[in-house]
Amino acid sequence: MKHPFQRPSNFRTGIVLTVAEGLLSGCSYMALYMVLTMLDSAAVTSAQVLTTTGILLGVLLIRIILYSIGYTQSQIGGAEVSKNIRLFLADKLKQIPLSRFTKGQVGFYVNVMTSDVNSYELILTHKAGSLAKNITLSVLLLVFVTVLYRPAGLILLCAALLLIPEMWLSFGIVKKYGTHKNKVAAETVSSIVEYIDGIQTFRSYGAGGTKNQATTNAMREFSNVNYAFEAHAIPINFGFNMINWLMVPVVMYVGVAPWQSGVLSNIDFLLLCMLPMVFAKLITAISIDLFSYKNLRISQNNIEKVMNEPTEQGSAIQFPQNDHEICFEHVAFSYIKGEPVLTDVSFTAPNGKLTAIVGDSGSGKSTILNLVSKFYEADSGSITMGGQSLQEACAEKVLEQISMVDQDVFLFDDTVRENIRHACPAATNEEIENACQLAGCHEFVSQMSQGYDTPIGENGNCLSGGERQRLSIARAIIKNSPVILLDEATSSLDIENELAVRTAIANLLKQKKTVIMIAHTLSVIRNADKILVLSGGRIAEEGKHEALLAQNGKYAAMWQAEQSLSQSMD
Repeated sequence: MKHPFQRPSNFRTGIVLTVAEGLLSGCSYMALYMVLTMLDSAAVTSAQVLTTTGILLGVLLIRIILYSIGYTQSQIGGAEVSKNIRLFLADKLKQIPLSRFTKGQVGFYVNVMTSDVNSYELILTHKAGSLAKNITLSVLLLVFVTVLYRPAGLILLCAALLLIPEMWLSFGIVKKYGTHKNKVAAETVSSIVEYIDGIQTFRSYGAGGTKNQATTNAMREFSNVNYAFEAHAIPINFGFNMINWLMVPVVMYVGVAPWQSGVLSNIDFLLLCMLPMVFAKLITAISIDLFSYKNLRISQNNIEKVMNEPTEQGSAIQFPQNDHEICFEHVAFSYIKGEPVLTDVSFTAPNGKLTAIVGDSGSGKSTILNLVSKFYEADSGSITMGGQSLQEACAEKVLEQISMVDQDVFLFDDTVRENIRHACPAATNEEIENACQLAGCHEFVSQMSQGYDTPIGENGNCLSGGERQRLSIARAIIKNSPVILLDEATSSLDIENELAVRTAIANLLKQKKTVIMIAHTLSVIRNADKILVLSGGRIAEEGKHEALLAQNGKYAAMWQAEQSLSQSMD
């Protein structure tokens, strides 16, 4: 497979043609020298002038052709590399373990996929060709000036060599502030994404705008690091440019005495006054491009970090068709090292049965579903499905066996029909509508302006919470996976929507599936085949509803509290 950073042949052709155009540009100064020398001669003829003019026009025409072809080819080649990088990263992101997509990492990935790839493309399409051309033309001018008058050439050489300490100082600034700037930018993006996701909640609690200190501080730090970067870089570049342009009057001064003594002709002296200005401009451009090139290399390093990230492990094993019993044996897990969420958890979710999980907030209920889905890997212990170890299976094969209904539903900015079809691309329109019937969606979808072809907005913002939840259940029905995971699907809904979602879930559970369900209302799961009670990351109790009540433990206390609350509300 071709490496995504590999430059295509048209890019290399573009650079070669750009350099060739730079060489011809330098030749123009030599042709100008010939014309001026000719005009200064008393023996000049109109034929000579016409011939020289024709040569200059020919060179100009060739330069235009070379530049247009070279620029176009380098742009196309650079864009192709950028496309290959984006496609590679998109494929790579599908293979990176989901545990990597934490709050701090989200901004990094967003930055890499957007601004870092754009910056790297800028290196190829603008900086690389410009650097090659300007360096070539500078060398040509340096040689030409040295031929005209050696001391002047040595002065220009000394000015060019000042690039070395200037770049050394500039690269140090890039290393110190540029890397930090990039890191802060990623953190700022993460903070902004989190702020936008929760802006409704922030505003409802008066935490919007400047009161949201996390976002404000992130923006302030990003502003400060940008200021520090520019404040340290500009004086160095400004000082170098002043010294660089001082060589122009120095060369003029050095050339005055030889010109007055006749060592240098009028034409030679005139060019010694002109060419150092062109040379100074080229060196300034090279300095700026090198500084930008070094700064943009940070973007390439970030891209390479993502490319080299570890991918999910596991083979494409096949799970049994008739056995999807899920078994946890002595499983431990923590999101942050040293802060365990699950400790020595062992249980079995029987094949084709409903296993319910209840417990206090933060007791590890959702973490169990995350481990079954292989969104995260257990720190220790084993998890099997149908006797197959999830650790040995790739996440894609595991998720093929699972339909999920979360409390936080994600919907695409697409039509109702296509949102459901995402779960089963081969589904027919009739199958989609049947799934919606079972999920309780058909009635409200039929009343929409375009029915099943109605766009529902970004993340389904045109729908109510209950409608969005029922669409997610329709997805689970049409996927028809042997394992179903339900994570408090009825939480945060009003009574009417909760009843509709419960009916949809009941239809989903009519099929003989292995179901693990997290519930905040115990009456919903009283008929479950098995109930697990979590407390402090451990299985505190296990059994059926009646057996757990007889134990008079945590589950019984939760049931009594729920019944008391229900009676008080009545």
